[in-house]
Amino acid sequence: MDEKIRQKAVEIIGQMECGKGFECAKGGFEHLCKVKDFGLDGYVECLEDHFPPCEFALPFGYVYFCKCPLRVFLAKKLRK
Repeated sequence: MDEKIRQKAVEIIGQMECGKGFECAKGGFEHLCKVKDFGLDGYVECLEDHFPPCEFALPFGYVYFCKCPLRVFLAKKLRK
C-alpha cells in the first residue's frame, strides 16, 4: 500500500470509532469486508452476509450501503 494512502487511513482511524475494533486494519488491510463501489461519494455497497449488519450499514431495499469512512476510502483508493 502506498505510504500516502496508509497515512490517510491512519488519520481516518484517529477520527472515528469502530464497533469491530478496526478489524480491517489488522494485518495491513488484507482482510477487508466485501464491498462494491457503485460511484456514490461516501458510500459503497456492503456485500457481506452478516446479520445484524455493523453500525455503518444502511438498509436500502434488499441491499445495504456502507458508510464507514475508512472502508469507503479504502474501496475507492485501493479498488478492493
